[in-house]
Amino acid sequence: MEFVEIDWNSNLYSQEIELRDRLLRAPLGLAFSSEELAAESSELHFALVDEEQVRACAVIVPLSADLAKLRQMAVHENYQRQGLGSSLIHQIELALQRRGFPKIELNAREEAVAFYQGLGYQTVGDRFMEVGIPHWKMHHELG
Repeated sequence: MEFVEIDWNSNLYSQEIELRDRLLRAPLGLAFSSEELAAESSELHFALVDEEQVRACAVIVPLSADLAKLRQMAVHENYQRQGLGSSLIHQIELALQRRGFPKIELNAREEAVAFYQGLGYQTVGDRFMEVGIPHWKMHHELG
């Protein structure tokens, strides 16, 4: 697997959108709007790619000079529970450190909290609802 930063509106970006839509949005009855996709042009897109196919991906939103937000992480169904999610997070953390970000945060679906805790993330505050399902805000100090 190769860790790559995806260019917005590229072929790999199209694959990323399809994967995120299929795994994260469609099950909730949601679809990407053209406005949402246009807004992603200013965000960072990372993926693990094998044979020119996106196998895992995530979006990073720089919130400030010292805080980035991870969102919309997805691992292809055929590659789940094989360490790709952990590998992707680790590679993203290294990329963010190189860019000078000391902290990362995310909103984890309730069923993903244990996964992120295993990678050193801590919950912050109380459970809340987002897109109709329970989430927890989590953060992690990089480096």
